Amino acid sequence: MIRAAVALAAAGAIMPAMASDFSTRVDALWNFSDPAASEARFRAERANYSPSSREALEIDTQIARAQGLQRRFDAAHATLDSVSPGLAAVDPRVRVRYLLERGRAYNSSGASDKAVPLFSEAATRGTAAGRPDDEYYVVDALHMLGIAASPAERLSFNLKALAAADAATDARARNWRGSLLHNIGWTYFDAGDYATALGYWQRALAFREAAGDVQRTRVAKWTVARGLRALGRLAEAEAMQRSLADELAAAGETDGFVFEELAEIELARGNPAAAAPWAAKAWAALKDDRNLAANEPARLARLAALGNMPR
Repeated sequence: MIRAAVALAAAGAIMPAMASDFSTRVDALWNFSDPAASEARFRAERANYSPSSREALEIDTQIARAQGLQRRFDAAHATLDSVSPGLAAVDPRVRVRYLLERGRAYNSSGASDKAVPLFSEAATRGTAAGRPDDEYYVVDALHMLGIAASPAERLSFNLKALAAADAATDARARNWRGSLLHNIGWTYFDAGDYATALGYWQRALAFREAAGDVQRTRVAKWTVARGLRALGRLAEAEAMQRSLADELAAAGETDGFVFEELAEIELARGNPAAAAPWAAKAWAALKDDRNLAANEPARLARLAALGNMPR
């Protein structure tokens, strides 16, 4: 659980598709928990199209995204460099997606100053296209501005994204609401307004539960419990995290972030001895997490120290 698709069944058609239909089909190839496997699926699908076609170029934007999620940023930029010369001749959707993925590659590698103007242009171009199915990518661009912009601007962009999702006629665009409520909550949390953050996270949880999305519902539950801990409501926070741990265990899964929170709850009670076993389990589950190691090494080191683990 961290601030954070299925394969396309009929992935062989080679006839040209409308922008909306093809984009939805491409997006269905994603499994964001396994970007390497997603990249392989995109490459297999791309083989069905001419290299200069709109279809191939749009798939390339998602290959770049998969490379970025694997922290292969040079490869992602090289893929996008190959897309750039063909943008003028294809559907404007492809340029919007190119801008989004170039921006994400910069932002994930720590160059948010380069990412922000790209996300802004993606939002502007997507809005100018004026098609309902472009709404999804406009909201995506605004949501990325809510992540990459300066701290003083993030809330404004997230609220704009939420308003755009609320007003959208496209169902996929409206479905952004769960993520946006989650992100807005974190913006308030980072500003120290834990009560407002919890309110947004509770709305996000209700949205996920209504949608029947098991994985994202678990993330939403974890986040609500994190808000409860920040407000000192430790018994409620512990009950939610233990329930999540039990649910995951029943499914044959574990989540190191749940263990980490259970350790933090015990520390908040002034009981480091009770925290140590949870911290050890958290460290064992998270020590090989590449994003955590790259972005929050001190967090892993703290878990190791709390859990009395060798480093």
